[in-house]
Amino acid sequence: MTDAETDQPQPPTDEPVVETDDRDGVLRSWRLWIAPVIAVLVAMSAMAGLYLGSILDPVGSLTSFPIAVVNDDEGAVDPTGAQQNFGAQMEATVKEKVDPDKVSLEDLSWDDAQEKLRDGKVYGAIRVPADFTAKTLALAEGSVTPNAVERPQIIVYTNPQSGTLGSSLVTALSKEALAEMNKQLGQQLTAAVTKQAAAAVPPLTITGTASIVLSAPIDIVTTAFQPLPTGTGMGLSAFYFALLVLLAGFTGAMLINSLVDSTLGYIPSEIGPRVIVRKAIGLTRLRVLLIKWAIMVVTSLAVSAVYIGIATALDMPIDHPWTLWLFSSLAAAAVGVTALAVVSAFGTIGLLINMFVFIFLGLPSAGATTPIEAVPGFFAWLSSFEPLHQVYMGIRAILYFDARGSAGLTHGLWMTVAGLAIGVALGVGVNWYYDHRGLARAGVQVLDKT
Repeated sequence: MTDAETDQPQPPTDEPVVETDDRDGVLRSWRLWIAPVIAVLVAMSAMAGLYLGSILDPVGSLTSFPIAVVNDDEGAVDPTGAQQNFGAQMEATVKEKVDPDKVSLEDLSWDDAQEKLRDGKVYGAIRVPADFTAKTLALAEGSVTPNAVERPQIIVYTNPQSGTLGSSLVTALSKEALAEMNKQLGQQLTAAVTKQAAAAVPPLTITGTASIVLSAPIDIVTTAFQPLPTGTGMGLSAFYFALLVLLAGFTGAMLINSLVDSTLGYIPSEIGPRVIVRKAIGLTRLRVLLIKWAIMVVTSLAVSAVYIGIATALDMPIDHPWTLWLFSSLAAAAVGVTALAVVSAFGTIGLLINMFVFIFLGLPSAGATTPIEAVPGFFAWLSSFEPLHQVYMGIRAILYFDARGSAGLTHGLWMTVAGLAIGVALGVGVNWYYDHRGLARAGVQVLDKT
């Protein structure tokens, strides 16, 4: 049967016919006027609650936020002959100052800290240099002598590859904790130097400048462990690329579903004022789904290549283009296959299910703009299986962490494969059951009751 264009098509006699209520009854129905408003209100209210609830209070929501503490201080002997180690004192003060439920301080060597920074396992590191105590004692001695001295340093390393907000939290938390350390050490040095100056013969005088320096002796230096190159959107390029990949799977699946169904005659095709109705060709549900899946896989490969081409043209740094293409293609295909399986299993309501799973719940639990450790527990739980977080972790590892498996690529890969397997199992299982029960899918024509 050739395509027919008509305003009120007549169905073939061998296809089911569903009659509607009278026109006036439909126009007066609450389903027409109220149901859409309620549906939109419920969906948008849920989205507003999820999105705003996930980002409004990151400090209040902190849970086990990982920061490395590296104490390389070798200590030194003070003028009285006692062994001192101000690095150990700093470490104790920092641990006392921070809330252990909110911040997880990890005592590490510098080599181990660098490894975790490179893998994105910690958001930053506080490092005490080997000469910290020696410089502190030299500063105290220099306050009553003409010798030139340097202020002791503590270096705070941020990890911008793990997210801009994560780096900001490291800076804020370390600043608060180290300010207390600076104050305590300043009081300790001032008291010691004052006593030493008074006991000297003749008595020595501490200048005003020296007093100011002694009151806050530590020079706290904040620096990025590995600065992000230009073209990364200050660490947001991985998130937006991951979001594009997810949308390629989700949106692509919905478009493929509609286009294939209209071509096979299961739904009308509307282009402007034209309505094209085709006769359903009678394929099994499973076979139709397999056709859609095949198209989705090819589309994922093509779209991922286009994404990388556009990103390259816009000067976004991509050190591992083939790895990025393969992972992005797999992720987009996994999302698309699962989304098509959901629609095939649940019908039109499957679109709403897909939106909640992939978009509404996915964005606030992605862990990209706000670290997972800084969102309420519900969203941290969602991130353990939500697709967008898994895709983001894999793409972030490829773009920022040299495609290291330990930086999240291995985890993202296995979770993506698991999601694909779930989608395939759902689609094959449900559609086989529908076909086995004889629940064939047919093009249904709707007529006005006259």
